[in-house]
Amino acid sequence: MATLGENSWEEFSIDVPWGTVEGKWWGSRNRQPILALHGWQDNCGSFDRLCPLLPADYSVLAIDLPGHGHSSHYPQGMQYFIFWDGISLIRRIVRKYNWKNVILLGHSLGGALTFMYAASFPDEVSKLINIDIAGPTVRGVKRMAEGTGKALDKFLDYETLPVSKQPCYSYEEMIKLVLDAYGGSVDENAVKVLMERGMKANHSGFLFARDLRLKVSLLGLFTAEQTLAYARQIRCKVLNIRGVPGMEFESGDFYSKVIATLKECAGHVVYVEVPGTHHLHLVTPERVAPHITQFLVNK
Repeated sequence: MATLGENSWEEFSIDVPWGTVEGKWWGSRNRQPILALHGWQDNCGSFDRLCPLLPADYSVLAIDLPGHGHSSHYPQGMQYFIFWDGISLIRRIVRKYNWKNVILLGHSLGGALTFMYAASFPDEVSKLINIDIAGPTVRGVKRMAEGTGKALDKFLDYETLPVSKQPCYSYEEMIKLVLDAYGGSVDENAVKVLMERGMKANHSGFLFARDLRLKVSLLGLFTAEQTLAYARQIRCKVLNIRGVPGMEFESGDFYSKVIATLKECAGHVVYVEVPGTHHLHLVTPERVAPHITQFLVNK
């Protein structure tokens, strides 16, 4: 089967009220694309190794979420409620281009967003493909209550931090810093792919391109009860690819509970476990692509 290949993409820009959402469009611009969303503090480069392996008769639009990669940051004074914002962004894009029977692909945070969108618009999504995530990250209510004050103060501190006070690194320092921060989920080559859009140069080195305010991710998280309620709304066909060992979640058995709920309600659910880290689609895409290809071509 012919695949998209490494050079089948071009930059793509979407105008939004606060600026632009940037991304990479893989494949023909004459067909409705699969919409791909990356993980928290990553960027659309997360799919750079997976997209070339997907079938050539599909297109993929992988976007940088707001505040990530090359996409515009939110204006000062606005907060990132990353889950709710993400659902709204998907809806904005779908309505702008009048897409029907949407196919969604998400990793980590991006998978949580596509899950929520499929639940919110169950009759408008045909297929949902999620990588190493079952639904929105859940937190116990006690932990959320205890952390709210610190999160708000941290958000305001980041908002007023001038660029001159933001840490600046050499290229080698930046790569090592990010590599260490991911705790083994990515290798050095994967970091270099991500940082093509993940950092920007200034007169003395490199800064992170992402909005520092994104580091405050506690606000607007979900409880387990909420996530399962949304899972019951999903009607489309679902492919869930879980990395082994993948990511360690706060509630170890909750992933399987979401999958079980989806199997009760969704049109058809394929759940596979694939050896790899949380970023298995980026580090070992050859293990992931065949499952996605099979799911796409099976009508």
